[in-house]
Amino acid sequence: MKIVSLVLKYFPACAEQVKAGVEAVAGAAVAHDDGAGRMIVVVEDGEAYAVSDSIIQVHQVADIMSVTLAYEYSDETLALEEV
Repeated sequence: MKIVSLVLKYFPACAEQVKAGVEAVAGAAVAHDDGAGRMIVVVEDGEAYAVSDSIIQVHQVADIMSVTLAYEYSDETLALEEV
């Protein structure tokens, strides 16, 4: 399992379009939107897609100025250590 959080900066007038675009990306969900051009997005991996692909798709949503990776978690190394 992999989970990341992203901080997005976008044009405030486009908040609804950005939110809809982000939520259309597989595994992505808006965790917080301050309404002033900053949004926190959580992305989780799934069966048919990778977190990296979802991050790229979020970055391509219209009216987003920047995407910053704020947090990353992976339990893949834990599974390797348990063996």
